[in-house]
Amino acid sequence: MFNPSMIFQVKNMWDRFQKNHPKFPRFLQVVGNECMQAGTVIEISVTKANGENITSNIKLNEEDMELIAAMKDLSRQV
Repeated sequence: MFNPSMIFQVKNMWDRFQKNHPKFPRFLQVVGNECMQAGTVIEISVTKANGENITSNIKLNEEDMELIAAMKDLSRQV
């Protein structure tokens, strides 16, 4: 069952995240506005506290773009 108060909890957490990491949301905004198209490769690299690095990537396709558009629409409604 959907809990509407959860939206507000997540919003508060996101606000704190933005305060703690102010450059990252701007990065996501630029990437979302300028880079997201079919054929774009997204690569994520994570360095664990012990120094171990884990990397993965995906190449966006048309179906991915539909999901991204739906997520953008949803975020505008919140």
